[in-house]
Amino acid sequence: PRSPSLGDTSVLAGLYGPAEVKGSKELPDRAALEVLLRPKVGLPGVVERSREQLLRQTCEAVVLGVLHPRTAITLVLQVLSDAGSLLSCCLNAACMGLLDAGLPLSSLFCGVTCALDPNGAIILDPTTRQEQEARAVLTFAIDSTERKVLTATTKGSCSVEEMQQCLAAAQRAADTIFQFYRDSVRRRYSKS
Repeated sequence: PRSPSLGDTSVLAGLYGPAEVKGSKELPDRAALEVLLRPKVGLPGVVERSREQLLRQTCEAVVLGVLHPRTAITLVLQVLSDAGSLLSCCLNAACMGLLDAGLPLSSLFCGVTCALDPNGAIILDPTTRQEQEARAVLTFAIDSTERKVLTATTKGSCSVEEMQQCLAAAQRAADTIFQFYRDSVRRRYSKS
Protein backbone atom coordinates (compact mmCIF):
# COMPACT_ATOMS: atom_id res chain seq x y z
CA PRO A 1 0.00 0.00 0.00
CA ARG A 2 1.10 3.53 -0.79
CA SER A 3 0.26 6.63 1.21
CA PRO A 4 0.79 9.89 -0.66
CA SER A 5 0.01 12.95 1.40
CA LEU A 6 -0.93 16.48 0.41
CA GLY A 7 0.14 18.77 3.20
CA ASP A 8 -1.51 17.23 6.26
CA THR A 9 -4.00 15.15 4.27
CA SER A 10 -3.05 11.50 3.90
CA VAL A 11 -4.74 8.54 2.18
CA LEU A 12 -3.60 4.91 2.11
CA ALA A 13 -4.34 2.91 -1.06
CA GLY A 14 -4.57 -0.88 -1.27
CA LEU A 15 -5.32 -2.76 -4.49
CA TYR A 16 -6.72 -6.28 -4.67
CA GLY A 17 -7.04 -8.40 -7.81
CA PRO A 18 -7.42 -9.12 -10.62
CA ALA A 19 -9.57 -11.78 -8.92
CA GLU A 20 -12.20 -14.12 -10.25
CA VAL A 21 -15.66 -12.59 -10.20
CA LYS A 22 -19.03 -14.31 -10.24
CA GLY A 23 -22.51 -13.21 -11.16
CA SER A 24 -23.81 -9.76 -11.99
CA LYS A 25 -20.51 -7.92 -11.44
CA GLU A 26 -18.79 -9.90 -14.18
CA LEU A 27 -18.05 -7.96 -17.37
CA PRO A 28 -17.39 -10.14 -20.44
CA ASP A 29 -15.11 -7.65 -22.20
CA ARG A 30 -13.07 -6.06 -19.39
CA ALA A 31 -12.23 -6.06 -15.69
CA ALA A 32 -14.83 -4.79 -13.23
CA LEU A 33 -13.33 -2.03 -11.10
CA GLU A 34 -14.61 -1.29 -7.62
CA VAL A 35 -13.46 1.65 -5.49
CA LEU A 36 -14.11 1.70 -1.74
CA LEU A 37 -13.47 4.90 0.20
CA ARG A 38 -13.16 4.46 3.96
CA PRO A 39 -13.45 7.58 6.12
CA LYS A 40 -11.03 8.13 9.00
CA VAL A 41 -13.76 7.29 11.51
CA GLY A 42 -17.23 5.79 11.19
CA LEU A 43 -18.91 4.21 8.19
CA PRO A 44 -18.94 5.48 4.59
CA GLY A 45 -21.86 7.83 3.88
CA VAL A 46 -23.36 9.77 0.96
CA VAL A 47 -20.22 11.90 0.46
CA GLU A 48 -17.98 8.83 0.25
CA ARG A 49 -20.37 7.10 -2.17
CA SER A 50 -20.36 10.02 -4.62
CA ARG A 51 -16.58 10.28 -4.35
CA GLU A 52 -16.23 6.55 -4.98
CA GLN A 53 -18.18 7.00 -8.21
CA LEU A 54 -15.94 9.85 -9.38
CA LEU A 55 -12.81 7.90 -8.43
CA ARG A 56 -14.07 4.81 -10.25
CA GLN A 57 -14.88 6.78 -13.42
CA THR A 58 -11.40 8.32 -13.35
CA CYS A 59 -9.65 4.97 -12.88
CA GLU A 60 -11.80 3.32 -15.56
CA ALA A 61 -10.73 6.03 -18.01
CA VAL A 62 -7.09 4.84 -17.84
CA VAL A 63 -7.09 1.18 -16.75
CA LEU A 64 -6.73 -1.12 -19.74
CA GLY A 65 -9.23 -3.56 -18.29
CA VAL A 66 -9.58 -5.42 -21.59
CA LEU A 67 -6.47 -7.38 -20.60
CA HIS A 68 -8.30 -8.92 -17.64
CA PRO A 69 -11.91 -9.58 -18.75
CA ARG A 70 -14.27 -11.32 -16.30
CA THR A 71 -12.13 -10.36 -13.31
CA ALA A 72 -12.59 -7.86 -10.48
CA ILE A 73 -10.12 -5.26 -9.27
CA THR A 74 -10.86 -3.61 -5.92
CA LEU A 75 -9.18 -0.38 -4.87
CA VAL A 76 -9.55 0.48 -1.18
CA LEU A 77 -8.72 4.03 -0.08
CA GLN A 78 -8.42 4.60 3.66
CA VAL A 79 -8.41 8.22 4.84
CA LEU A 80 -5.71 8.61 7.51
CA SER A 81 -6.02 12.37 7.96
CA ASP A 82 -8.04 15.11 6.30
CA ALA A 83 -6.84 18.70 6.46
CA GLY A 84 -8.36 19.74 3.12
CA SER A 85 -8.11 18.83 -0.59
CA LEU A 86 -9.15 15.27 0.30
CA LEU A 87 -10.59 14.29 -3.08
CA SER A 88 -7.41 15.23 -4.96
CA CYS A 89 -5.35 13.30 -2.41
CA CYS A 90 -7.64 10.28 -3.00
CA LEU A 91 -7.14 10.61 -6.77
CA ASN A 92 -3.36 10.70 -6.36
CA ALA A 93 -3.42 7.72 -3.97
CA ALA A 94 -5.62 5.83 -6.47
CA CYS A 95 -3.23 6.47 -9.35
CA MET A 96 -0.18 5.48 -7.31
CA GLY A 97 -2.03 2.35 -6.16
CA LEU A 98 -2.79 1.34 -9.77
CA LEU A 99 0.79 2.14 -10.79
CA ASP A 100 2.23 0.23 -7.85
CA ALA A 101 0.13 -2.84 -8.65
CA GLY A 102 1.54 -2.89 -12.17
CA LEU A 103 -1.85 -2.62 -13.84
CA PRO A 104 -1.69 -1.63 -17.52
CA LEU A 105 -2.65 2.05 -17.82
CA SER A 106 -3.17 4.17 -20.92
CA SER A 107 -1.91 7.18 -18.96
CA LEU A 108 -1.45 8.37 -15.40
CA PHE A 109 -3.74 10.90 -13.74
CA CYS A 110 -3.61 13.22 -10.80
CA GLY A 111 -6.04 15.27 -8.76
CA VAL A 112 -5.77 19.00 -8.15
CA THR A 113 -8.13 20.99 -5.92
CA CYS A 114 -8.59 24.75 -6.37
CA ALA A 115 -10.57 27.09 -4.17
CA LEU A 116 -11.79 30.54 -5.16
CA ASP A 117 -11.57 32.83 -2.17
CA PRO A 118 -14.22 35.55 -1.65
CA ASN A 119 -12.05 37.99 -3.66
CA GLY A 120 -11.78 35.57 -6.59
CA ALA A 121 -8.15 34.60 -5.96
CA ILE A 122 -7.21 30.98 -6.76
CA ILE A 123 -5.84 28.85 -3.92
CA LEU A 124 -4.26 25.52 -4.90
CA ASP A 125 -4.51 22.59 -2.45
CA PRO A 126 -6.72 24.52 -0.02
CA THR A 127 -6.91 23.62 3.67
CA THR A 128 -10.25 22.65 5.22
CA ARG A 129 -10.66 26.21 6.48
CA GLN A 130 -9.89 27.72 3.07
CA GLU A 131 -12.45 25.35 1.53
CA GLN A 132 -15.10 26.43 4.06
CA GLU A 133 -14.44 30.13 3.39
CA ALA A 134 -14.25 29.71 -0.40
CA ARG A 135 -16.89 30.84 -2.85
CA ALA A 136 -16.23 27.72 -4.93
CA VAL A 137 -14.10 24.56 -4.65
CA LEU A 138 -13.16 22.68 -7.84
CA THR A 139 -11.34 19.36 -8.13
CA PHE A 140 -9.98 18.17 -11.48
CA ALA A 141 -8.62 14.74 -12.42
CA ILE A 142 -6.04 15.42 -15.14
CA ASP A 143 -4.41 12.84 -17.41
CA SER A 144 -0.66 12.77 -17.98
CA THR A 145 -0.58 12.51 -21.78
CA GLU A 146 -2.60 15.51 -22.95
CA ARG A 147 -3.33 17.24 -19.62
CA LYS A 148 -7.01 16.78 -20.39
CA VAL A 149 -9.72 16.61 -17.72
CA LEU A 150 -10.94 13.07 -17.04
CA THR A 151 -13.43 14.03 -14.33
CA ALA A 152 -14.24 17.20 -12.42
CA THR A 153 -16.41 18.28 -9.53
CA THR A 154 -17.49 21.76 -8.43
CA LYS A 155 -18.98 22.97 -5.17
CA GLY A 156 -20.25 26.54 -4.94
CA SER A 157 -20.56 28.99 -7.79
CA CYS A 158 -18.08 30.44 -10.25
CA SER A 159 -18.12 31.91 -13.73
CA VAL A 160 -16.98 30.02 -16.82
CA GLU A 161 -13.95 32.30 -16.99
CA GLU A 162 -13.03 31.54 -13.36
CA MET A 163 -13.42 27.82 -14.01
CA GLN A 164 -11.05 28.10 -16.99
CA GLN A 165 -8.52 29.99 -14.84
CA CYS A 166 -8.75 27.27 -12.17
CA LEU A 167 -8.27 24.57 -14.79
CA ALA A 168 -5.19 26.32 -16.21
CA ALA A 169 -3.72 26.55 -12.69
CA ALA A 170 -4.57 22.89 -12.06
CA GLN A 171 -2.91 21.80 -15.32
CA ARG A 172 0.26 23.65 -14.32
CA ALA A 173 0.20 22.03 -10.87
CA ALA A 174 -0.34 18.61 -12.48
CA ASP A 175 3.13 18.78 -14.07
CA THR A 176 4.68 18.93 -10.58
CA ILE A 177 2.62 15.95 -9.40
CA PHE A 178 3.53 13.86 -12.45
CA GLN A 179 7.19 14.67 -11.81
CA PHE A 180 6.71 13.50 -8.20
CA TYR A 181 5.25 10.20 -9.50
CA ARG A 182 8.21 9.72 -11.82
CA ASP A 183 10.72 10.48 -9.06
CA SER A 184 9.06 8.13 -6.58
CA VAL A 185 8.92 5.29 -9.13
CA ARG A 186 12.56 5.93 -10.05
CA ARG A 187 13.61 5.88 -6.38
CA ARG A 188 11.70 2.66 -5.82
CA TYR A 189 13.34 0.83 -8.70
CA SER A 190 16.83 2.32 -8.54
CA LYS A 191 19.52 -0.15 -7.55
CA SER A 192 21.57 2.26 -5.45
